[in-house]
Amino acid sequence: MIIGLLKEIKADENRVGLTPAGARVLTGAGHEVVVEEGAGVGSGFPDREYAQFGASVDADKRRIAERADIIVKVKEPLPEEYGIFRRGQVLYTYLHLAPARVLTEALLEQGVVGVAYETVQLSDGSLPLLTPMSEVAGRMATQIGAHCLEKPHGGSGVLLGGVPGVLPAHVVVLGGGTVGENAAQIAVGMGARVTVLDVSAQRLRFLDEIYRGRLQTLISNEHNIAEQVADADLLIGGVLIPGARAPKLVSEQMVQSMRPGSVIVDVAIDQGGSIETIDRTTTHSNPTYVRHGVVHYSVANMPGAVPRTSTLALTGVTLPYLLRMANLGFQEAVRQDPALRKGVNTYEGKLTYEAVGRAHDIATTPVEQILGF
Repeated sequence: MIIGLLKEIKADENRVGLTPAGARVLTGAGHEVVVEEGAGVGSGFPDREYAQFGASVDADKRRIAERADIIVKVKEPLPEEYGIFRRGQVLYTYLHLAPARVLTEALLEQGVVGVAYETVQLSDGSLPLLTPMSEVAGRMATQIGAHCLEKPHGGSGVLLGGVPGVLPAHVVVLGGGTVGENAAQIAVGMGARVTVLDVSAQRLRFLDEIYRGRLQTLISNEHNIAEQVADADLLIGGVLIPGARAPKLVSEQMVQSMRPGSVIVDVAIDQGGSIETIDRTTTHSNPTYVRHGVVHYSVANMPGAVPRTSTLALTGVTLPYLLRMANLGFQEAVRQDPALRKGVNTYEGKLTYEAVGRAHDIATTPVEQILGF
């Protein structure tokens, strides 16, 4: 099978969907790997390393796409890439279709088989291909928030951990999942006062046991959110509903109640954002804007700022599924693997992921029905 690795074109995105070591695994299994020139440079993987392990390097993105059975990326295609894919071709990447109707329609029109990293789901509900990037983004959220709180970057001038005799900043984390846990871990480590809100008492109980009083936990409801947001120096949004739009948990009125110079970092922006005043996606080169005196950070590809770490973490979990599709063929791979099956969002003109269908009011057809199993 021919696997095409494309270079990311999203602003400031330096991750790559396959490492040279991954190329070695695939070529060793008898597959052909074609890498777009310069695809791995941003993550520290020059073309010669791919070539060393049997991959070929081609400067023509369109030619790679024409040949490949499976296209591997990190981020969703941008409009200038829509026309390069063909019917029946597998696109294996983060898609985040729920807030992206135009992309959804483009994939359906072209008949692309879209396998989304973020909806591959194990029987216990965990998301193995999303987890590493959620860990990175959660940890980055606290680092970034601490940076934005500095006065030269528009913040209130509060040091996250305080100093002896001066109270630390209050970090409020919405969501106690992977993003929230990792954001809280860094915030606690930096000496901040931390509050985590989640709808799951079981999850809050787990965090309370782990941190033994070093953070506060609260059940997430409108009243508790409003109270905590008003007192937050740094608010981190880490809410996720697999494959669906993020719920808007923080209203504009709540944001208006925050102190001037407070900071919001919404990691949920990939799925539409959980803060009402987060109404635009920003970039690493222009990451923030101010509304109601509050600094808003809404970069959709946060892990792209630490591409070496992110690429190694991501490809370590995506490669086994890629190898399975290459070895068995797409249909047999999803037949044998229910987790991979949940990753299928589009199939040859049909939408197959229900949460995306609800987001766009488009009828869905289960992939099991399409493939007859």
